[in-house]
Formats: sequence, structure tokens, C-alpha cells
Amino acid sequence: MKDALAIHRWLLAHLVHHEIVRLPRPMTCVDELPESVFAAPDRCVAVTVFELSTRVGPEAVAVVSTVAAPPQPGIVGGLLGARKVRHAPAFMVNALTDYAAGLVCPLLLPENLSILLDDRLPGDEEPVYTPTGERYTALAIRAFDLVSLLPGKSVDLRIPHPRGPREAIPVRH
Repeated sequence: MKDALAIHRWLLAHLVHHEIVRLPRPMTCVDELPESVFAAPDRCVAVTVFELSTRVGPEAVAVVSTVAAPPQPGIVGGLLGARKVRHAPAFMVNALTDYAAGLVCPLLLPENLSILLDDRLPGDEEPVYTPTGERYTALAIRAFDLVSLLPGKSVDLRIPHPRGPREAIPVRH
């Protein structure tokens, strides 16, 4: 399994300024990260792995977003033309990412895993926080640096809203 040391070494090799933050208590999932590092949920980056059923066959995709705006399976499925989308089970997340499920870091993901980047990810000079695969540590890195290091396609994961007045939408009883 990948861990904070692997991430630290990789970032050092790429000359990227970062900090491995020791947490006051263990995390069980990325949703606990904002409270653990005292940061806003939109400054905490999460990776969600989905299992898709497509015309070609089963596929997996990792979606990088913020804790404040987790990706919706229906939106991801619509973007990829999938027939069925569900959150990947923990054993699959572990096998696909080599990180502990719920604590997946967006860095060092395998090249054969499709990655989508939420276009709402911050891209400024302020720090963002990500899990490291370990329960007691997190990664602090400038948002710009993190986004520039991530492979994948930037997509709009906002929930579409119908256009026009509400009365124009027929309701069936």
C-alpha cells in the first residue's frame, strides 16, 4: 500500500513544496479531513472510485473533487455514457489505487485508472489537504501545484438544473 512516505519522496523528486501533516486523531475516511486539519471542506480534496457498466464492459473511474462537493454517480455515468454506476467496494478501491479505501490520495494513482477532475477544484496559491492513505497523516500542498500534477480530464460535475420557470415542467400524477 502507498503511504505518506511514498508521496513525500515523489514530491521531493519533483521539487514540489508540501508538508505531511500529523493528525491529532486517526481518520477513517476523507470526510473527516476538514475537521482533522481545521480547514474548510472546499479546501480538502477527495478521490471517489466508481464502478461502471458500459457497452464495452465493466470499468472503473476515479473522480477527484472536494469534500464539499462529492461527485454524484448519475452525473459521472451521464458523462461517460455508462449504463450503471455505483461506488466501488472497498476491496476494489484498495486493489485499483493501492491506497486504503476512504483515504485515497489523488497523487500516484495508476496510469491505467481513468481519472476525472472536478473543474471546481481550487487552483490558487492557498493550501489544500488530501489524505495520504494513512489514518494519522494528511498532505498539505498548494492547490495550483496539486492540480498541475494530476493527470486526467477536467469535467463539469455540477448537477444540471432545468431551464425556464418551474411551472413549465409537467408533473404527472
